[in-house]
Amino acid sequence: MFKKILIANRGEIAVRVLRALKKMNIKSVMVYSDADAGSLAVELADEAVHIGANAASDSYLLADRIIYAAKTTGAEAIHPGFGFLSENAEFAEALAENNIAFIGPNSNAIKVMGDKIASKKFAEKAGVNTVPGSMGLIETPEQAAKVAAEVGYPVMIKASAGGGGKGMRVAWDKAQALEGFTSARNEAKAAFGDTRIFIEKFIEDPRHIEIQVLGDKHGNCIHLNERECSIQRRNQKVIEEAPSPFLDAKTREKMGAQAIALSKAVDYDSAGTVEFIVDKNRNFYFLEMNTRLQVEHPVTEMITGVDLVEQMIKVANGEELSLSQSDIGIDGWAMESRVYAEDPYRGFLPSIGRLKHYRTPEQTDRVRIDSGVREGDQISMFYDPMIAKLITHGPDRKTAIEEMRKALDRFEIKGVQANTPFLSAIYDQPRFCSGNITTGYISEEFPDGFDGVQANKSQIRLLSVCAAYIHARFTERAAQISGRISPVPELARDWVVLLDRHPHPLQISLCEGGADLFIDGKWQHLETRWQPGQHLFVGQFDGNEFSVQFEDLTEGYVLKARGITITALVCSPRSAEIHAILPEKEKAYTGNFVTSPMPGTIVRIDVKIGAEVQIGETLLVVEAMKMENVIRAERKAVIENVHISAGDTVSADDLLISYQ
Repeated sequence: MFKKILIANRGEIAVRVLRALKKMNIKSVMVYSDADAGSLAVELADEAVHIGANAASDSYLLADRIIYAAKTTGAEAIHPGFGFLSENAEFAEALAENNIAFIGPNSNAIKVMGDKIASKKFAEKAGVNTVPGSMGLIETPEQAAKVAAEVGYPVMIKASAGGGGKGMRVAWDKAQALEGFTSARNEAKAAFGDTRIFIEKFIEDPRHIEIQVLGDKHGNCIHLNERECSIQRRNQKVIEEAPSPFLDAKTREKMGAQAIALSKAVDYDSAGTVEFIVDKNRNFYFLEMNTRLQVEHPVTEMITGVDLVEQMIKVANGEELSLSQSDIGIDGWAMESRVYAEDPYRGFLPSIGRLKHYRTPEQTDRVRIDSGVREGDQISMFYDPMIAKLITHGPDRKTAIEEMRKALDRFEIKGVQANTPFLSAIYDQPRFCSGNITTGYISEEFPDGFDGVQANKSQIRLLSVCAAYIHARFTERAAQISGRISPVPELARDWVVLLDRHPHPLQISLCEGGADLFIDGKWQHLETRWQPGQHLFVGQFDGNEFSVQFEDLTEGYVLKARGITITALVCSPRSAEIHAILPEKEKAYTGNFVTSPMPGTIVRIDVKIGAEVQIGETLLVVEAMKMENVIRAERKAVIENVHISAGDTVSADDLLISYQ
């Protein structure tokens, strides 16, 4: 077995591989960029080697520096994680030339399967069902529009070397084909250094279901069942689960057989994934093969008990698979949520900054967290916005979902915006819980974007109880410190909790380990161990366990739970009457200028001074976290000034465009 392995990646996947190496008693080497000098992965590794500047093109994509780091540290093998050089055949070949093992498949498999066009042709020859489309490369936006019309709208414009949702656009008409081609090609160039684009038919109402495969260098290959990855935004997976709630045993067997057939045809010898699009009648079509470890691999590990990273290392060492197909079962259900640094309330724009407060749920046999950050770390504009992956397991889908709800409630992130409220909202939706999902789920359920969740009657009651108890404890502590506030017994008198200015009367009497509250016409008991200073409130009320995150305001609190964000103010009945007649503060008018919603680089500017723009028209494109973000006009206006140029680096809230 290898004695030392270098990890050519960063973030949560680097930490995940480090965990496997420690388990296998193998020494580790991390490479890192300037931005990752103080990262968790660097701290956990046995050795670390600096390889360049912040941008991936100046560090993690520089094969020669990574190989040099391996040779100088004596690393016998390299694990590429996912992204970066993980599907680069030239990198795998260069390692072989330097007598360094590549913990991934052979370079021929990477070449054939890593290229979406070549892999599609190869799949057809191997007898695998494929999606109709154009097999030729597209060179210009005009050609993209022409080919799209021939294939028939809607179409998927895809980067041949793409992955992870990068370099992919759906076009429903000519205008979207023209714009989608340019954005897809730009993203592909930035992420993969490859601008090749092709087009295929977009299957309407599809489900994205993939088969995990595992092969060795002795001709053995098995599959580890499927993962459903249909919950996507901009072709980027958001929620994954295993198994799929849609497949039956017969379809699973057919898909698994085709995945193995394709893998054997290309002599696949590592962990990989064969991705399919499945229509409403369970007809399935080959999309691509990812010749690397997938982001969503933990859900497969949770239901099979197989450590995929460990298996990859053993296969790379020349070992024969110790598992046969009959060894692979399905133990319960697993869900995975990708926790991203992005603001769901602002169109999911990337959020960059320092993690001022970061607390993950407790890890148990039902809750797993794969994360590469800790409190105080910086979320950089140079890399993917993923903060962590939250994985839950249960004996069935319902239990796995409930475990996920509880875990999301207890995931505390401050300093950057995170998508956890949006994730919570999805898990509470009846449609999601029923398993009736497609890749269009998010656009269908949130057509106007995400604006939070309205609390129902039960949630209003819990939020009122939470606010009252927090306020009571704060008041009790203040009375004990200053002696100037009314004695604690006064707290049992009438109170009113204003939730977004709506009154909810109650009474509260503090006691050991909680409080008794008179609410909805009866006395009920609250149990909690919450203490001032904690920003996560966990309690049990009326037999129901609940968790609420909160922040202090100058007056009152902000409460967050299950996608709900609400302002709470606890006061006397008389104060509540006064607040009811106070006018709300008017928001400042900001309609005459456009500011940058995030730090990033200006890719292009589509307007000029004096131009009249319409609502929804593209103003400019900002690249951040390896994704292009289109900034559109929110009202009809005339451009007075453009304050930036293409190629400029901007910070959040920088002035970009002024209107007349």
